[in-house]
Amino acid sequence: MLRMIYLSSDGKLRADLDKIDLAFALHDTAGFLWVDFEGEPKEACQPVLLNTFGFHPLAVDDALEESHVPKLDDWGEYLYIVMHAAAIQPDKFYVESLEMDIFLGRNYIVTHHDQPIESINHIWTLVQRDPHHIKDGVDHVMYLLTDDIATHYMDLVEIFDDHIDEIEAEIFDRPKRDTVEKIFAIKRRVLYMRRIVAPQRELLNRLARDDIEMIDAKDRVYFRDVYDHYVRLYDIIEGVRDLVSGTLDTYLSVTNNRMNDIMKTLTVITTLFMPISFLSGFFGMNFFQPSYPLDIWTGMPAFLISLGIFILTPVVMILWIRRRGWM
Repeated sequence: MLRMIYLSSDGKLRADLDKIDLAFALHDTAGFLWVDFEGEPKEACQPVLLNTFGFHPLAVDDALEESHVPKLDDWGEYLYIVMHAAAIQPDKFYVESLEMDIFLGRNYIVTHHDQPIESINHIWTLVQRDPHHIKDGVDHVMYLLTDDIATHYMDLVEIFDDHIDEIEAEIFDRPKRDTVEKIFAIKRRVLYMRRIVAPQRELLNRLARDDIEMIDAKDRVYFRDVYDHYVRLYDIIEGVRDLVSGTLDTYLSVTNNRMNDIMKTLTVITTLFMPISFLSGFFGMNFFQPSYPLDIWTGMPAFLISLGIFILTPVVMILWIRRRGWM
């Protein structure tokens, strides 16, 4: 899908440009042009980027063919920026990084991405509804994009934090077989997000502090605000990573304690029945030819005495075990 927004120097907003109008709008230095390529094939994007806008072939190849970590390249007349937005699927403990390639000029912004990105759609609708954001310049629209992406990452961290709380409650209640899988799934996603947020934080630092021609000096304060968001976000991610590791240690500790309780219970049961087994085994021995008459051992008194011993022995044993503090 190819879509465009053009605010001419006389204040007219258009969204129905063709390629001829695109070349005219590009030369309107007092206007604003935003071209968005979403899922467009390389054959459709390359002529526009190379011929109409005149971007360097290396930058175009980076945008159309290769995947990069967040970065910023200053080509003099324009900036080539790579950012990553987050696609959230919290029920599956899954976060996908969506690459967004941005060409930022003096009076235009070009975005290219293979999949729909919620932040772009949100800002696109916002500038169409309120052209005041466009009148503030392309660097202000760039600020809106970066700020919205940071907000989505913050929402994702909060979702992970809620899942960790649920897993901790599950651990202390009754851990399931998939509890460890959930913990490791969150840990992998947090580490993955950390690898994206760290270079993206440095990218915002450059936009906020470097002397870049495409970023107006008065607008750098906005990028410093987004940079502060990323610094805070990175610190929170580090805290979540430590929290996940602590949750795993808690799970292992609770599991070991439960195993110890089970072994203690089985040991107590074995200890209680051990004297009974000995007595029943002793009195249950068969004699082929007894040397003495054993009628007294097979009468009712012997049976009642044996039964009393069998009953009293485990009772005495359990009282003794409790007195020793083993139960």
